[in-house]
Amino acid sequence: MAVPYGTRFEAAFDQVFPQGALMVGVVAPDMEYMSNEDKARGKQAKQKVDERSGKRQWKVVVTDPSAEKERDASVTITVLADVQPVPPQAVQVMPGVEVRPVAFEGLTVEPRVMGDRFKYQGFTIRATGISAPQVGAPPKRENKPAGQQGQTDQKSAA
Repeated sequence: MAVPYGTRFEAAFDQVFPQGALMVGVVAPDMEYMSNEDKARGKQAKQKVDERSGKRQWKVVVTDPSAEKERDASVTITVLADVQPVPPQAVQVMPGVEVRPVAFEGLTVEPRVMGDRFKYQGFTIRATGISAPQVGAPPKRENKPAGQQGQTDQKSAA
């Protein structure tokens, strides 16, 4: 089966960030690359626009506590929205130190080859919104191997 280049797969927030995400910095516009020559000519940088949705792109850097590798601990999420998204309030964890727990709505992941010298499989992660995470018990997940889903339901019906 061939999957076309640029295919975006829908994903649940807790699937991508099982331990949640903490926002680092601010929501910033994702600007197009400008060469030094363009800057010298006085050209103004333009904000990137998503080719599929036509919405502006905003960058949000988050820390992923569930990351197994150091390079995966910091993740940049591209938020697609007409206006700059407003993140939830920060939470003070100790004097002078605040964290901003966030959840993303409408997540999609797009597989990409990443790395300069050494290549590895990575993902471009996009979202349609930012919200505060729901407080409470984490969602229950059934860790059944593929192919065994639904067997419990069949046995109880028999």
